[in-house]
Amino acid sequence: MEKRQLGASTLAVSPLAFGGNVFGWTVDEPRSFELLDAYVAAGGNFIDTADMYSRWKPGNRGGESETIIGRWMKARGNRHDVILATKVGMEMGPDAKGLSRRYILQAVEASLARLQTDFIDLYQSHTDDPDTPIDDTLETYDLLVKEGKVRVIGASNFATDRMRASLDASKAHRWPAYCSLQPHYNLMERSGFEGDLQNLCVARGVGVIPYFPLAAGFLSGKYRSEADLGKSPRGKALAKYLDERGLRVLAALDRAAQAHDTQPAAVALAWLLEQPAITAPIVSATSVEQLQASLRATELKLPPETLADLNRASAV
Repeated sequence: MEKRQLGASTLAVSPLAFGGNVFGWTVDEPRSFELLDAYVAAGGNFIDTADMYSRWKPGNRGGESETIIGRWMKARGNRHDVILATKVGMEMGPDAKGLSRRYILQAVEASLARLQTDFIDLYQSHTDDPDTPIDDTLETYDLLVKEGKVRVIGASNFATDRMRASLDASKAHRWPAYCSLQPHYNLMERSGFEGDLQNLCVARGVGVIPYFPLAAGFLSGKYRSEADLGKSPRGKALAKYLDERGLRVLAALDRAAQAHDTQPAAVALAWLLEQPAITAPIVSATSVEQLQASLRATELKLPPETLADLNRASAV
């Protein structure tokens, strides 16, 4: 699988990242190991998680995904063969969130322990923290990079103005700069990223690794009616896509999938890979078959007419 440079960093990553949000939630540890093995066997090397995955599941406390990934890397002895990305900032408990120096220094040690490693390749601000000065956050990351605990840094869920201000601060003080951005971006969710934020990433050389690239499964074609929403734990949240536009997008994906002898999920991901600034969409899966369907996108080159059809269908 051909690798791509992540932004201005020296990291060479797969064109599809494997998202660990399902580990410890809809996927148990043995199945997680199976999925990770299949991803690496296919040539993948970019694994994304977060400290708070999967805190939302009843009985979980957060850190479950990192713990599973750490055990897998130890069992396989492959830490130096993967690019490991995790995040900090989302709530982990009372007074345990944000991007302050105090909290980041506490959280990074907890993540390193769960991951059973002494460094994180890509450490990301999971969400903006308006209560903490940008300089405080970036200076803390500078310390972690100098200590060798973090190689490069990234951002997630940042608005254009805060992303620009962060990049400017890093340049002014010669601190590490966000080399990547994780936005919510796919054929059904275009307006939040396209435009000013996308242009900023292109201009500043920021690699974009969008999450929910399949709109939480909607773009796989699995959900086509209200009756289909009960097929998974997050199915009910997809009712918002079952409108005229959503059905139009599914029809366009079906046409492309038939023309290229593949599946709608691969087409939706291949469309993303053709968009400006995109480095590697983050895909998750609960079965090897789902994962393999997504990985087909790395071998699919959509012609201009197919891209145009998908753009028309998904236009707001």
